[in-house]
Amino acid sequence: MFKKKKTIKNETLSSPLPSVEIGGNSVLTTEEILCKVKELEIKSKKITTHLFTGEYHSAFKGKGMSFREVREYSAGDDIRFIDWNVSARFSHPFTKVFEEERELTVFLLVDVSASNMFGTVQNRKKDLITEIGAVLAFSAIYNNDKVGAIFFSDKIEKYIAPKKGRKHALYIVRELLTVAPVGKTTNMEEAIKFFNKNCNQKSIAFLMSDFVDASYEHDLKVIGGRHDVIGLRIYDKMDMQLPDAGLIEIEDLETGKKQWIDSSDKMVQYNYQQQFLKQSEFSKDYFRKAGADLLHIRTDEDYVKILQKFFKKRS
Repeated sequence: MFKKKKTIKNETLSSPLPSVEIGGNSVLTTEEILCKVKELEIKSKKITTHLFTGEYHSAFKGKGMSFREVREYSAGDDIRFIDWNVSARFSHPFTKVFEEERELTVFLLVDVSASNMFGTVQNRKKDLITEIGAVLAFSAIYNNDKVGAIFFSDKIEKYIAPKKGRKHALYIVRELLTVAPVGKTTNMEEAIKFFNKNCNQKSIAFLMSDFVDASYEHDLKVIGGRHDVIGLRIYDKMDMQLPDAGLIEIEDLETGKKQWIDSSDKMVQYNYQQQFLKQSEFSKDYFRKAGADLLHIRTDEDYVKILQKFFKKRS
């Protein structure tokens, strides 16, 4: 996003994961893709086994109840669950029996727009989204849940229907690494509408994005009432604060628009930071009104600790 008069080179943008060619980035060979998928599987398994043991399960299991059968009413049964139709038919009270929903469906809604190619310290936003997505996918699979994915920019780039199994999780991880979006800008509304249309069963939806788009409030409320929605706002420290580097050229990665600014000017720095904070408040307000959770994760932060704390809080 930032270029200091042709002096900031790609080497300054630290990235632990190579990427498919998108806008001039390096291309992964098939061998490198397989290697990266394996690395992510090993890392995800370690995190899931040693750090998320119990947290994921207790955070999401038992959040719903499914109808199993009716039986004769017994003293002490909750009268709210009396089946009046069956009771009238047999002239005797019958009650509905429910059981805890053990199997969940997890969906990853992944923003692959151009702004997520930005990063200045440890990861690009895309790299962190990929790693978190892999951890969540394997967490679901290890708990015998289904996992699906929707990749979006200003359009739906790819849809992967939810399934169980390691092979399916590996497929999602490979797509996280290699998806080459056609669109560059972000349309959260389109992604949320697509999810709502194609997912009839109550699901756990992880919405991973930098949330630069602000036109999704209504649709977020809709899915917030039907599903368990968790937003993961991924951002870089330079999304929040300009470097004090004098005259620099900045580029909007989604629109391609460029302009020169004096990054050392206090008013320029202030306005830039206020724009970021305004976007943050929009996101917080939208998720709060939708009854959904929102986590903020910076690219140089330990996302494992943030997720673990969140899972424990929900337990």
